[in-house]
Amino acid sequence: MTEQGNPLVYDAKAHANSFGPVAAQYQAARPSYPDELFDELERLAGRPLAGADVLDVGAGTGIATRLLAGRGARVVAVEPSPGMAAVLREVSPQIPVVKAVGDELPFHDASVDLVTYAQAFHWTEPERSVPEAVRVLRPGGALAVWWNVKDYEVPWLAAQQERLTAALPDTYHHNGGMNARPEKLTASGLEVRSARLRWERRVPVDQVIDDLTSRSYFAVLEPEQRAPVLAAERAALLADFPDGEVTEPYLLDVYVLPKP
Repeated sequence: MTEQGNPLVYDAKAHANSFGPVAAQYQAARPSYPDELFDELERLAGRPLAGADVLDVGAGTGIATRLLAGRGARVVAVEPSPGMAAVLREVSPQIPVVKAVGDELPFHDASVDLVTYAQAFHWTEPERSVPEAVRVLRPGGALAVWWNVKDYEVPWLAAQQERLTAALPDTYHHNGGMNARPEKLTASGLEVRSARLRWERRVPVDQVIDDLTSRSYFAVLEPEQRAPVLAAERAALLADFPDGEVTEPYLLDVYVLPKP
């Protein structure tokens, strides 16, 4: 619900704060990341993840956090949502969690090797979050941000996008604040290194629906508003995939900004 009481008006703050109640769906249904992402991250950053001190900002339920730790990094999760952090702690009690946002990191200067944002940088104010990342990075460190974005050139995803745009004309923003991400990053004056990966996952239709439920454009709605839209989407997906299994193609963009 937005501050104006109308959930059908886009409100960036309401969307950013909407994830706590859908944290379980987020953990269960959101896509992970392929191993190649972390190979690219090491290549672009010019250093291994093993032994690195990492702040994973906007960690959510820890999907990327756990993968970073699995590569040997010493990771601290930074997450403002109590609901998301609770799931992270339940799933990964060994990972420390700090309640904070990227625009104001409660960490010492030059104290970490990497600051990462997995699917989260678009919720920050880059004019604040980039200098904050640079402040806490050691010399030779880097800020790394990445996003999974569904490949909407694939016909069934293009059709889904059209349906959701029609059903949720004011709240549906499939790229959210990510549309201007390269400009936001290059405006910092730092070198921006980038790579794009393509990958896919095969999941049941119900997992696709849970994934949609965890998106901010659904999470801001009242249950009685989102239920019919999700039911219609489930029916449309079953018409396209009668065996109940969906192959989702993703474009994965990663950007790395080394500290000067």
